Amino acid sequence: MSQTTVHRSHAAPARRIFTDLDSPRQIISHITPNWYASIMGTGIVANAAATLPLQFPGLRTAATIVWGLASILLIGLTAVTIAHWATNRARASSYRLNPVMAQFYGAPPMALLTVGTGTILLGKNVLGLPLAVGIDWVLWPLGTVLGLISAVAVPYLTFTRHDVKADGAFGGWLMPIVPPMVSAASGALLIPFVPAGQPRLSMLFACYAMFGLSLVASLIVITLLWSRLAQHKVGAPGMVPTLWIVLGPLGQSITAVNLLGGVAQLAVPASFARALGDFGIIYGVPVLGFAILWGALAIAITVRTAREHLPFSLTWWSFTFPVGTCATGATGLALHTGSTALAVLAVVFYVGLVAAWIVVAARTFQGSVIRGTLLAPPA
Repeated sequence: MSQTTVHRSHAAPARRIFTDLDSPRQIISHITPNWYASIMGTGIVANAAATLPLQFPGLRTAATIVWGLASILLIGLTAVTIAHWATNRARASSYRLNPVMAQFYGAPPMALLTVGTGTILLGKNVLGLPLAVGIDWVLWPLGTVLGLISAVAVPYLTFTRHDVKADGAFGGWLMPIVPPMVSAASGALLIPFVPAGQPRLSMLFACYAMFGLSLVASLIVITLLWSRLAQHKVGAPGMVPTLWIVLGPLGQSITAVNLLGGVAQLAVPASFARALGDFGIIYGVPVLGFAILWGALAIAITVRTAREHLPFSLTWWSFTFPVGTCATGATGLALHTGSTALAVLAVVFYVGLVAAWIVVAARTFQGSVIRGTLLAPPA
């Protein structure tokens, strides 16, 4: 299949679409794993607000509502996905052999981890801390295991089964290898609730190991993507939003090392904990610089493409979660350095995130609920 598989055609009128999708079974017959990106993008709006350096009345309440929406979307989409596999097993199973769609199997575990993080940060105010922690102890292991599977299985399929062209590298190649990085960041929030001693130390080191696993693999993919852009140029307009996915491992890695550095003293000696805290700053500031560079390139390419034609698809959710990780990364650096400039930068990233989320969420609602084009068979 071509790269256009990741989006749906909007050429058909809404009435015809819903005539074709006139039963629940038909409506769920084309649910793909990239739908989980909508949960990631919604959840990060809530999570980033919870720790944003600039807090104002009503922000936490609004963030809690958005977390609730992400939680409902996770439950609903998981139910629909299970129904899709039960009624369309052959089609659902075929996604793993699509060199583009298979990459998005990284989205479900990241959706689980994002909602779990929000449950700790915001859900505790509604559910109480014990229940919030208990829910995250279900979502974090499940998301972590699925994420580690995707980090191995999808590259394996790419290396052995997928037909990848010379210009086939795209931002989506990062999707299956980023979940362990998200696990590292969200796992830091659970470390205080792990029994002291070897269990807590093992949890800390496991999170750092997942940070390294995802970081090295991401650097390889980013290099391949840069090479492809230089040699084969931008490519299909529908794939341009996936360039923003590069910001995901960059921002999430900064978030992870600063969160882990902040709780390291609970598991290791003070001198070691100080070194890990310093590592968060020494690593984070330079990587944030590269994230700003890539963000500038992504903006320029996106604007250039939009002037000609940038079709809406689920890949537009790439404008949300990766930007949100840059906001949380800048927030972590601002907290540990006391830098006002970094605090302002975190707010700038967050404003961009919210603006993108409003646009993409509205277009997704229109394309799925009102027009139905996003539920149509792949183009």
